[in-house]
Amino acid sequence: MAFGQRARRDIGVSMGKIVRDLEELLELGKMIEERPADVLTAAEDLLKVRDREGVVRPLRANAVQRAFERERGRENIVLKARQMGITTWVAGRFFLKTVTAPGVLTVQVAQTREAAEGTFRMVQRFWECLPAELREGPLRRSKANAGQMCFPKLDSEFRIVSAGDENAGRGLTVQYLHCSEVSRWPGDAGATLAGLRAALAPGGEMVMESTPNGAYGCFYEEWGRASSGGVVQHFFPWWMEEAYVAAPVEELREDERRLMLANGLTAGQIGFRRGLEASYRGLRSQEFAEDPESCFKATGECCFEVGAVEMRLASVGEPLEMRRGGALQIWLPPIVGKEYVVAVDTAGGGADGDFAAVQVIEMGSGLQCAELQQRLGTLELARVSAELAREYGGALIAVERNNHGAGVLAYLDSVERYGRVYEQGGVAGWLTTAGSKPGMVSRMGALLVESPWMFFSRRLLGECRTFVTMAGGRTGAVNGAHDDCLMAMAIGQAVRAELAARRR
Repeated sequence: MAFGQRARRDIGVSMGKIVRDLEELLELGKMIEERPADVLTAAEDLLKVRDREGVVRPLRANAVQRAFERERGRENIVLKARQMGITTWVAGRFFLKTVTAPGVLTVQVAQTREAAEGTFRMVQRFWECLPAELREGPLRRSKANAGQMCFPKLDSEFRIVSAGDENAGRGLTVQYLHCSEVSRWPGDAGATLAGLRAALAPGGEMVMESTPNGAYGCFYEEWGRASSGGVVQHFFPWWMEEAYVAAPVEELREDERRLMLANGLTAGQIGFRRGLEASYRGLRSQEFAEDPESCFKATGECCFEVGAVEMRLASVGEPLEMRRGGALQIWLPPIVGKEYVVAVDTAGGGADGDFAAVQVIEMGSGLQCAELQQRLGTLELARVSAELAREYGGALIAVERNNHGAGVLAYLDSVERYGRVYEQGGVAGWLTTAGSKPGMVSRMGALLVESPWMFFSRRLLGECRTFVTMAGGRTGAVNGAHDDCLMAMAIGQAVRAELAARRR
């Protein structure tokens, strides 16, 4: 009698006791593939986890895990509250897929090396709690170092890596890919994710999951475009975890009453929510999400009013003209009689360095007229800046003289022979310091709220969304994001305000 028939005939008989050899193991894999709902039974019979009380027990799917299993597709993105069990479930599900089919490579990517080690311990437990006849037979391992398990009889492998590993996924062909806590990946998370996606085999399965971490960054952007890209979205609010209850609340606030009615919550769940408010305060909606909009915007890290930036992003149109392959975008052409400032953020320059950015601003109104963002060396940046300044009626060029700015200023003088350059205290160029930067950022924040119509660039507004306050009060772009367009605009607006004050 076939394994699947036996298992369905007597569900009370443990799958672990039925599976004895490689043939039956592969038959189990086919059954799971053909009847996805059977993975729930297979996980409970074969896999064990350590629960919140430290007790090792079978992996019995909770409400969130069952909902994910019902709705999942080939590509999935999961937005969730904390500790809902998604990482555990995906790890268990992909482990089953790895050990019941030939030629499978599964890769799990955690946000840090410590998280990767923790996930590996969980997967190690999956293997250690399998019946001895499996561990010593078809699932005997040839390699089981930190982060890797190889099963030679199946020619299958399970790897767990950190998102900080430079070569994560490079050169591999992956059948199952799990990207965990993507919103907290270090470095250029978008580039890391793109490399992993490129490694996914045609027909492979992918799960990206995370708690939110601000209305910016790779995970936020992936969530926003998921529905249009064929990726299945899953949102799991905190109340789907049955353990999240506390002493019942007797007197309800109006917002609590509305939440109870809308989602069928109990007074005990509202009691738990009151405890979250006391513990997490403004970050409650981020750590214990209630809807897929406010949870992203709960963070206090962004330097600017996220709502105002989002609203302007939704209303901006396409540039009037694009040059240099789209690097130079123009919205408002020069008007005779108007004054302009060309603000230059030199960044690192070069083919592999940071972007250089140039903003053309109308002096009187502060309107953004044109924007350049491109990797340029100092000589080429000086040339392009002078060309734009000449096009805009002999505009004043304001170059940030920090770092490579001195070279740009020298080329403007000696090669371009452009004399209309902003000076600060008798020295050519604008100096951004720890003293001047907070004022520049604050001015941009006020303009984004009071006069968002001044800005037309999606690149600029996107950088505003990812510009945050870091440890020690320092401000800058989150890992993997840029702030060159923003800083060029901040320089231009600061110069404009200073010149206006001089004239008064």
